[in-house]
Amino acid sequence: MSISDRIEQLRNQIQAYDYQYYVLDDPSVPDAEYDRLMRELLALETQHPQLLTAQSPTQRVSGTPLESFKQVQHDLPMLSLSNVFSQEELQAFDKRLKDRLHDATPIVYSAEPKLDGLAVSLLYVDGRLQRAATRGDGTTGEDITTNVRTIRSVPLKLLGSDWPTRLEVRAEVFMSRSGFAQLNRQARSKQQKEFVNPRNAAAGSLRQLDAQLTAQRPLELFCYGIGVHTGAELATSHYAILQQFKQWGLRVCPLVKRVTGVDECWRYYQQLQDARATLDYEIDGVVYKADMLSMQQKLGFVARAPRWATAHKFPAQEELTIVEKIEFQVGRTGALTPVAKLQPVFVGGVTVSNATLHNMDEVERKDVRIGDTVIVRRAGDVIPEVLRVVMERRVQGSERVVLPTQCPECGADVIRSQTEAVARCVAGLACPAQLKAGLKHYVSRSAMDIDGLGDKLIEQFVAKGLVYQLDQLYDFDQQTLAALDRMGAKSAVKLLHAIEASKATTLARFIYALGIREVGEATAQALAETFTLEELMTVDQARLECVQDVGPVVAQNVRAYFSQAENRAMIQRLREDKGLHWPELSRAVQSEGRLQGQSYVLTGSLTSMTRDEAKRKLQALGAQVSSSISKNTSALIAGDKAGSKLHKATKLGVEVMTEEMFLALLDD
Repeated sequence: MSISDRIEQLRNQIQAYDYQYYVLDDPSVPDAEYDRLMRELLALETQHPQLLTAQSPTQRVSGTPLESFKQVQHDLPMLSLSNVFSQEELQAFDKRLKDRLHDATPIVYSAEPKLDGLAVSLLYVDGRLQRAATRGDGTTGEDITTNVRTIRSVPLKLLGSDWPTRLEVRAEVFMSRSGFAQLNRQARSKQQKEFVNPRNAAAGSLRQLDAQLTAQRPLELFCYGIGVHTGAELATSHYAILQQFKQWGLRVCPLVKRVTGVDECWRYYQQLQDARATLDYEIDGVVYKADMLSMQQKLGFVARAPRWATAHKFPAQEELTIVEKIEFQVGRTGALTPVAKLQPVFVGGVTVSNATLHNMDEVERKDVRIGDTVIVRRAGDVIPEVLRVVMERRVQGSERVVLPTQCPECGADVIRSQTEAVARCVAGLACPAQLKAGLKHYVSRSAMDIDGLGDKLIEQFVAKGLVYQLDQLYDFDQQTLAALDRMGAKSAVKLLHAIEASKATTLARFIYALGIREVGEATAQALAETFTLEELMTVDQARLECVQDVGPVVAQNVRAYFSQAENRAMIQRLREDKGLHWPELSRAVQSEGRLQGQSYVLTGSLTSMTRDEAKRKLQALGAQVSSSISKNTSALIAGDKAGSKLHKATKLGVEVMTEEMFLALLDD
């Protein structure tokens, strides 16, 4: 293929992706793929300037306005930004600015998160919101005033009186992660199509023709820049203007910071990359802007971006790769989870070769097949998942994935209930995969807390046939343990002590450790506070459903577990033969705890105790401890590095307690 043909191919492909992304709100490739194509095109046009045309996507901001809204001409173009992808490219950007300014003095930058939302223009005349418009193609956008007025973080009238009589504010509309999750939960409950990501959800919400629908969407906004302005003096730096915005009631991202020199830029980038997973909104990088407006004027613009600003992108969290095969993994409850084995790809800072497909319903809905080119996503510590198939790259003759009828681990039958999306192996602990997962759960910190008994040892136990029931964990001697791989005499003695210490536990921990389907820590605690073990093993479903957090499904699972003779026999051996014991709760004392009826949520790291210890102290006083914030939460206890729960608590008006306040509560 000739150079000119390749350039034309790239232009056509980018134009098609622009249409899908900006007009249809249905991107078919991740940003990283788009960036690669754009950079390849830019490099070819730089090397062969005789092939450059005014119609090239490198010469104008991407995007085409929708025809269903009134068009708006921007007084000043809403340009996009150039990108850097490494520390070296950041240093080169900084050097270009210094060279152009003929000044080696470290440059002061205004640094801020690069929000993954939709850019808009807000025009205020005499302090009142007159018009809101999308960026569109940078010169022409769409009038979305009625929709933007529904966003509560947008002031309809500015505060104070020192603002310009005509003020255009540049802002980013986005949807928080928590708001996006709630929106999709509502869509599922109504059997409607779910949104792919928060960015698409925000864009689709802004382009609703009916503003009442937009008002139902949890949209938010941060202001990040200024366009036209007349009638008043503004501050002389970008950062100072953002501070003026806040005084006028305009929302600004709280993470905006003034930094000096390229090294501080790099440190800011690393800090935001570390904090990224804890934020309640999506960001995909950092934006640096030369802070002084006089410096911005000297540096000027290129065709599609200001010279004085750049976006420093994070490593891609979405990438393209190929599905090499699809396997089914068996979990603790027998659930078969389809897993895509991928051609290794670097995404989200790590090399990914496996991605979950969740269940057969998801496989069928996404129609993932072996040989498909797919978009895989990894965010923070979340397990990588296949988002969607790139259908135009599908290999001819590919076949749909079929659910196996026999367990891939033990060969037992696989059944799929009509009421569940999950298919399960019927073998129970006779299945090696279920046995290993059940043992790992039983010894985990929140369950029996057997320190030193890790995954590798458990896999050896099962592979060598040393354990096939939970109670056999208590039958080991020092000689047997010392003979295992990665073990020795001292390690064996230490592990035996940990196993012995686990016999003194609590009823809640023991119930949780049994691994009953749908019974998590909070439910196990509620059951332990309501019944003795003997009562729990015989109680009927109706009484179970009277317990807080126990519905028909959980009650049915509890009854099904204790109705199995082998489970009751194992519990009897654990108590009578192995010596497991716990103090019986005084339900009279429990019901009279001074925090009875109150609900708390813990987040962040505490210095005086672990979160598990804090949870047990609260529960001992009669409080409920939940994992999620709601308007009914009594207080959020926030330790160091509190994340999105702190933001949500503030938003809902829930009391936030520091660790010192929490300790005072315990000592009251």
